[in-house]
Amino acid sequence: MKRFLFDRKFAKMVILIAAPLMLQQLISVSVNLVDNLMVGSLGDAALGAVASANKYYMIASFSIEGLTAAAGVFIAQFFGAKDQKHMQQAFATMLIVGFIIITGFSLLAMFSPETIMNYFTHDANIIGLAKQYFAIVVFSYFPIAITTSFYYAARAIGETKIPLYISSLAVVINAVLNYIFIFGKFGFVAMGIEGAALATVCARVIELLLVLYALRINSFMFKFPIYHLFQIEKQIVTHILSKAAPLTLNELMFSFGLATLYKFQSTRGSMVMSGLSISSTVADLFFTLFIGLSVASNVFISTHLGANELEKAKENAYKLIGFSMVVSLIFSCMMYATTYMIPYLYRHVSVESLAVARTVLTVQACVLWIYTINAQNYFILRAGGDMRNTLLMDSGFMWVINIPIVACVTYFTNVGYIAIYIVGQLVDLLKLGISYRLVRKENWVKNLTQIS
Repeated sequence: MKRFLFDRKFAKMVILIAAPLMLQQLISVSVNLVDNLMVGSLGDAALGAVASANKYYMIASFSIEGLTAAAGVFIAQFFGAKDQKHMQQAFATMLIVGFIIITGFSLLAMFSPETIMNYFTHDANIIGLAKQYFAIVVFSYFPIAITTSFYYAARAIGETKIPLYISSLAVVINAVLNYIFIFGKFGFVAMGIEGAALATVCARVIELLLVLYALRINSFMFKFPIYHLFQIEKQIVTHILSKAAPLTLNELMFSFGLATLYKFQSTRGSMVMSGLSISSTVADLFFTLFIGLSVASNVFISTHLGANELEKAKENAYKLIGFSMVVSLIFSCMMYATTYMIPYLYRHVSVESLAVARTVLTVQACVLWIYTINAQNYFILRAGGDMRNTLLMDSGFMWVINIPIVACVTYFTNVGYIAIYIVGQLVDLLKLGISYRLVRKENWVKNLTQIS
């Protein structure tokens, strides 16, 4: 048990590394909350439409993040091994494959948005509004292949401030443009839900331009001349993709699983859909913890593995589990406190939707520690390139155990949305046992910089 004890000195180092990234994410989700409030003022149907469309965006962005997170592990380990050439090639691989992935999602959103929406709901009003939103917001998808790749590469070498500044500015711009375009301020025509989509596109394009400027003026070790983009060694591409493919598949299936769970809960009515949108946006304020633990795992585990300091990497991994448990309990109390604030924030949303949001957040506050330890175990496995087990314990568990159980409760009983939700959360206790066992086996303790 000593390996899990809270280490104050270690915790301070983790906070110094993770805090800027958590602040970046906190600013982002805080502005998303403001956006959610503005869309909520258009009514429950608009809120449900944007929430459903954003579930599809979540699947697309998670897929990109699966690739970039895997490649980021290689960049972190090559950084530890001081191998700049392979860092550059890993970053180039990120960009090329990322564009291929996002193109597929964009084409589907462009030409078949109704097919996407029919997966979540059959409410004609919600589908109609979502189609208007999709027609514009789809153009915000393409920039994320570059911006996400840059963020993960920068974080992998411990550079968290530049991503913080860029993404923070982008989300503030998004919020300001939302206000202008949705409500028709400063001489603009009020566009409603289409205004929210246009604001997102503008913010993503500005974010991309800022990332390109940052790459131009800074000497990042992973930066490469543009003519090297297609001069990547086949060996390095194969090596990275062998690890990235399972993780990308995992993120795709996991995010699709989250969207499916949302679909199950949404069978209980449109009020549940808008309530879940509210609770999800508020909960994201506290899920910033996960992104902090993710970058900490790269810095305190992957870089030591790349430097062949295997025992130090193992020691840090178990310390991170203890750290994450303590912090999750603090965040749980803060999350519960927000349930008293929701009615004052969402004045234009129905009482029924507010009740859904408050109840779901209360349950989430109680189980946040389970989420957090599972997430930390996942980051440990990923930091060592154990992508097979990350796939099995994450999306594999969700589709083999979690989703079938929740589906049975949804379609073969008449219980309400909260019973469906609680069942889904409690199943994660089993996942906790599995994920910790995989960490204890220590198959993840590997140096990936040895390319043969």
